[in-house]
Amino acid sequence: MRHTVRLLADGREIHYYDADGAPERTAVDTRDLPPRGAASEIRRDPLTGECVALAAHRQSRTYKPPAGLCPLCPSAPGRPTEVPEADYDVVVFENRFPSFSGDMGRCEVMCFTADHTTSFGELSLERVGMVVDVWADRTAALSAMPGVAQVYPFENRGDEIGVTLAHPHGQIYAYPFVTPRTERMLATASAYLAEHGRPLMGDVLAAEGAGPRVIAESAHWTAFVPEAARWPVEVHLVPHRQVPDLPALTAAERADFAELYLRVLGRLDGLYDRELPYIAAWHQAPVAEGRELAWLHLQVFSILRTADKLKYLAGSESGMAVWINDVKPEDLAARLRAAPPRYGF
Repeated sequence: MRHTVRLLADGREIHYYDADGAPERTAVDTRDLPPRGAASEIRRDPLTGECVALAAHRQSRTYKPPAGLCPLCPSAPGRPTEVPEADYDVVVFENRFPSFSGDMGRCEVMCFTADHTTSFGELSLERVGMVVDVWADRTAALSAMPGVAQVYPFENRGDEIGVTLAHPHGQIYAYPFVTPRTERMLATASAYLAEHGRPLMGDVLAAEGAGPRVIAESAHWTAFVPEAARWPVEVHLVPHRQVPDLPALTAAERADFAELYLRVLGRLDGLYDRELPYIAAWHQAPVAEGRELAWLHLQVFSILRTADKLKYLAGSESGMAVWINDVKPEDLAARLRAAPPRYGF
């Protein structure tokens, strides 16, 4: 894989990741862009101790443009985009409308393909393998930046999730603090290790075994519906070996994940014979704390509770963070195992 770094017209970095033998990336961004907007602000809620990012400049971000004006597609004559090249394999660039910026972190956009009309689950096995390598590379690079406490790659897909750009893409957030969810997971893992002398996720994997909530298994990974799933559709993909983050995965573990993930995505879209709106969230260790406790895993979840009904976060979930799920995890797992893959493996 070849990595090329260029600059966009307003000074933001763009990173091209290409297969060996791809054309050199030399195109220049010819747009007349305004200077970068104001940096985000972070405030701490005194009642919970949790951080909240204020990013008022994001109100002017691009919102559901027609396909012919997609800013994530390659540039064409008379139609410059965020990607100056006429084609690309995988590209990552600094978000023009970041939630975190300046000394308050960094946000990057990651395009998985130049093809506007496809989805992650329809990518080739080789391309998914490249995406995993890019996630690992960006995690390592962002983790080395001053002030970054945690790196979070994720993908939002579907109108129901709130996606404003239909092009297959994800984002990578470099937080200047450890997120509340990660803090809670590390505290729970620490208490469990102190009591049992074993890592929590290892025992979760052992308990799942080949049980009723397992969707698919491979040499290095298991995909299962968690016992206490919050969402009507939720699957965790967990490596069998405890590793803190994506850079720590071996080449064999990365390749094995790519194959298993495509199998899972095919069944998720086969569940209702439609593209499932989802969020795919990588849970990684913070940069400088809890790394011996963390166990890398991918959480994929959807707000679609039936083929045409959404789960809304109402009083209990939004007000008290107490989740109520209308779908039994064992039933979901059985339906996913039986679902005909919409594509893929």
